[in-house]
Amino acid sequence: MWIFGWKGQSGFSARSTAEEVTQGIDGTGLTAIVTGASSGLGLETTRVLALRGVHVIMAVRNTEAGRDVRTAIRKEIPTANIDVMELDLSSMASVRKFASEYNSSGLPLNILINNAGVMATPFMLSQDNIEMQFATNHLGHFLLTNLLLETMKKTTRESKKEGRIVNLSSEAHRFAYSEGIRFDKINDESGYNSIYAYGQSKLANILHANELTKRLKEEGVAITANSLHPGSIATNLLRYHSYINVIASTLGRLMLKNVQQGAATECYVALHPQVKGVSGEYFMDSNKANPTSQAKDPELAKKLWDFSLSLTDSK
Repeated sequence: MWIFGWKGQSGFSARSTAEEVTQGIDGTGLTAIVTGASSGLGLETTRVLALRGVHVIMAVRNTEAGRDVRTAIRKEIPTANIDVMELDLSSMASVRKFASEYNSSGLPLNILINNAGVMATPFMLSQDNIEMQFATNHLGHFLLTNLLLETMKKTTRESKKEGRIVNLSSEAHRFAYSEGIRFDKINDESGYNSIYAYGQSKLANILHANELTKRLKEEGVAITANSLHPGSIATNLLRYHSYINVIASTLGRLMLKNVQQGAATECYVALHPQVKGVSGEYFMDSNKANPTSQAKDPELAKKLWDFSLSLTDSK
């Protein structure tokens, strides 16, 4: 699928843009939350969902930047229905505040796109004393999803429309620590490797979606949960590695996707009718793809779920 021109069963390829994969889809009446919506993939996803008539809530750390993005999108799309709310995924208190305010707002929730993330950071701890990449990329989204789930279930029952949860993972999940998730060494600075730690957090995104799928199916709830790799994209996620940024900017036009192409798969999984009823799958280039055996391990997924619950319940 890496070959740009190759089209999979969906009819889309790595070259397809977010606008192209959602062409002709009417999202009027749907409400979506997009985390990390003020830049990069989140911004383009917000723009395209709004273009298709979806009411988008931008969940962002910097609300001023979020409002600037909203203004810019409205200049291009005067009908865009966008709200901005504050959310810092590295802080469980912030996640709980966001979820409480959203659940109290009376707004429905059809689509949750867990898009935000940090990449290959130096070792640091979150406000809750958990390694930053695991805390932001996985644990914050795990808690957010759990806290919003009742609102999603209510929306699904009342609207008779399928709910969709979309986790942004990465092919970097193939480069996690050898044991996959270092349950006993999450905060081990001495053995920390920024690339492996990023891979660990991206593996966790897939395992989270898979275990969530199992639980939602057991409940008989019409909500799907999928994960995806957006493609190799030069975004500000790479800010901690200036030498990578230099290479990316030099080779980007030849080897990397642009943001419009990068956001395609999350928009496809969030909106396209081809994905109706599909859950617990991993997507790449707007087609189903095959993650690692670790990513498909149900015992590892269950262990991660219990571990994540123990970390979030105590905060």
